[in-house]
Amino acid sequence: MIALPRPATLRRISLIATGLCLAAISTVLHAHGVDENDQAFIEGASGINLIPYMYLGAKHMVTGYDHLLFLAGVIFFLYRMRDIGTYVTLFAIGHSTTLLAGVLLDIRANAYLIDAIIGLSVVYKALDNMDAFETWLGWRPNPKAAVLIFGFFHGFGLATKLQDLTVQKDGLVPNLIAFNVGVELGQFMALAIILILMNFWRLSGDFKRHAVAFNTALMAAGLVLMGYQLTGYFTQGNVA
Repeated sequence: MIALPRPATLRRISLIATGLCLAAISTVLHAHGVDENDQAFIEGASGINLIPYMYLGAKHMVTGYDHLLFLAGVIFFLYRMRDIGTYVTLFAIGHSTTLLAGVLLDIRANAYLIDAIIGLSVVYKALDNMDAFETWLGWRPNPKAAVLIFGFFHGFGLATKLQDLTVQKDGLVPNLIAFNVGVELGQFMALAIILILMNFWRLSGDFKRHAVAFNTALMAAGLVLMGYQLTGYFTQGNVA
């Protein structure tokens, strides 16, 4: 159980939350988006292009603001590499399944709603880290099942963006597999950096004292992502 924040910690919460919210607003359009140069390559390339697609997959994960927030929340209180590996594997399975199935089987959904659920995943993990569910409801959702389920939505979020592009059918399957391999490599690189920074923080002695501040800021960023996407849905996404 995390101790309640002191007044000085509350000030830190507001500063961290403000910073994360501003970052979320400035990068939310790119959380699952594909920039113009990458779009041009995807729509213009034909045949099998394994290395370029691996690069694009890694780039997507490393620059995916929503992925990084969620994964940071997932590993926040994990200390053993076995536990980290278990949760990251569950997320990778979910992400890979819906990314490949969504594009190959042309399974479609409203992109704004999917991205709003991705924002919700960040809010969920922050609340879970603060023991909010046990405090409010008296029970805690299964964390492994939640990571897997939200992994499905994270993968589907990217699938909705790729579906908007004119992806060449020639070499589609191997290119998508290469893209997915790149996503997992990018996830490994991003997690390595997050873990290094988090371990330095844990050794500083301030980790538990500032845990509430971090997770409150994480929750605020997730709420910003949700609000932005829901606004898009009600103003644009549900118009036939």
